Amino acid sequence: MAQIDRVLRSNIKLRHLQLVVALDQFRHLGRTAEFMSVSQPAVSKMLTEVESMLDLTLFERSTRGTEPTASGVLLIEFARSVLAEYDRTRDEITAVASGAAGRTRVGSMVVTMPVLLARAVELLKQRSAQASVLVEEGDLTHLLPKLRLGELDVFVGRLEPGYASPDLVTEALYEEPMVVVVGPQHAPKAKTTWADLAAMPCVLPPPWASLRVKIEQQFFKHGLEPPKDIVETSSFLALTTFLRQRGAAGFMARSVARHFQAEGVVKIVNLKVPFELPPVGLITLRGRRLTTTTQQLVECIRKAAKEL
Repeated sequence: MAQIDRVLRSNIKLRHLQLVVALDQFRHLGRTAEFMSVSQPAVSKMLTEVESMLDLTLFERSTRGTEPTASGVLLIEFARSVLAEYDRTRDEITAVASGAAGRTRVGSMVVTMPVLLARAVELLKQRSAQASVLVEEGDLTHLLPKLRLGELDVFVGRLEPGYASPDLVTEALYEEPMVVVVGPQHAPKAKTTWADLAAMPCVLPPPWASLRVKIEQQFFKHGLEPPKDIVETSSFLALTTFLRQRGAAGFMARSVARHFQAEGVVKIVNLKVPFELPPVGLITLRGRRLTTTTQQLVECIRKAAKEL
């Protein structure tokens, strides 16, 4: 234990951390060497050096590539966290030294991207046009690990209760119901029923999404089987593509649907979607100091939410 502590505190270098992260990403010595602009023997030597310092095997090597061991997985997580904090600090110091605005990294679900977050970024740019905003879209399963590792500064989306944790600080902003949408070429009935929907091709959230369960429960509540002709996706682009190409129906947050209906991308169907959903809000990591630019973005998100 003392040896590992000494290595992590004093001996290990950023280059070593970059190596284990790259090896985890590419799972191949040759591709890692190409990414790091060094030779493959240099990568092998560096990996052996780290493993010798720690007296641990971090990656199993085979003709198929490299696979992290249990110890390797833990060091990879540590490396990602340190490198993310390094990037944050470097960007802040550079911004202060140059007199420019800072940088913030936000993870966003589709429910907030085109309306709430777009408006918040607009407000931020009005305050500081040089502020840099990195936006990564995804769901909680994809974005929360990045938030915990420091690769994101703030998450904005639905506050699913199943993901609540003591290390996370959540802030609810507003309720956002769902509506049914179809492609712009579709001519929906004046009054659509759940039976009509069950007979149509549908684009549904992935099986593990809580929204998927709620949608299927609505069909069962009306004595219907869920649609058989389905495409499963959490991607907004995939959703709108299949609405057009397959004449399918899908589900979308109401504010997002209204926004894209005004642009002629979708049409909202006259069908009540009665289930309750978690509120839209913010998640940050407890105890982590927010950069000035991130604090400003959070303020702008709150203001944009009030406008909604």
